[in-house]
Amino acid sequence: MDVLTEIGDALGNLDDLPRIGLALALVAVAGLISRWQQADLEKDLLTSSVRAFIQLIAVGYVLELVFNQDNPLWTTVLLLVMIAIAARTSGRRGKQTPGATWVALVSIGVGSVLTLAVLVIAGVFDYVPDAIIPIGGMIIGNAMTTASQVMNRMSDDLLDSRNQIESMLALGATSRQASLVQFRRALRNAMIPHIDTTKTVGLIKLPGAMTGMILAGASPLQAVQLQLIVMYMLVGAVTFTGLIAAYLTYRVFFTGAHQLKALRPAPDAG
Repeated sequence: MDVLTEIGDALGNLDDLPRIGLALALVAVAGLISRWQQADLEKDLLTSSVRAFIQLIAVGYVLELVFNQDNPLWTTVLLLVMIAIAARTSGRRGKQTPGATWVALVSIGVGSVLTLAVLVIAGVFDYVPDAIIPIGGMIIGNAMTTASQVMNRMSDDLLDSRNQIESMLALGATSRQASLVQFRRALRNAMIPHIDTTKTVGLIKLPGAMTGMILAGASPLQAVQLQLIVMYMLVGAVTFTGLIAAYLTYRVFFTGAHQLKALRPAPDAG
């Protein structure tokens, strides 16, 4: 089947547009409430809704083509593209971190690939697009958030603690010793949300993977088993990513002579 035929089939499968339109009505209501309360969120609501529609439909077509090809090469290429986009996004968040995009690329890439490799080698998932790409997306997305949090928190802490760190360096401490508190704080700050989510899963909310399986007709016990795998793999992924991001971030803030580089406060968002 050629590409045009596959796209045509995908276009013919958009049977849920009426239901999507009904769901979109809730966004319209949110916009009306924003206007009523003068929250000035109408433009952002409209932009985000349109972007989400276009992006998800486009991704749906791409996934349809990749799934039909069932080629490990195309699966790998798509995962690499996802990692690159995640690194660029995370790098833009870490504006105070020198070489933030490269820090994000290495930490997200290594953390994600390592997690996927463990799952595939252990036989938890087969390396097929309809399994690896959704799982990879979850891993890369969480790794991206973790890398951003680590870079932002550590850069802020190093800026706030500059005098203390330079005093420790003057007394003979290495850069690692002088920034150990900031290292641990940044890693802890990035990990706590994932740990808390793991603690409360099923008690406060039903996660996406479990909900999706139940809506697709799977039994709750089957959905729970998949969700456990997802939760545990995400904890592993964010741990790998967080450690790598914290290590690389602290390294780029110090010279080879254990001197803290010049730091500037981040510009105001406005």
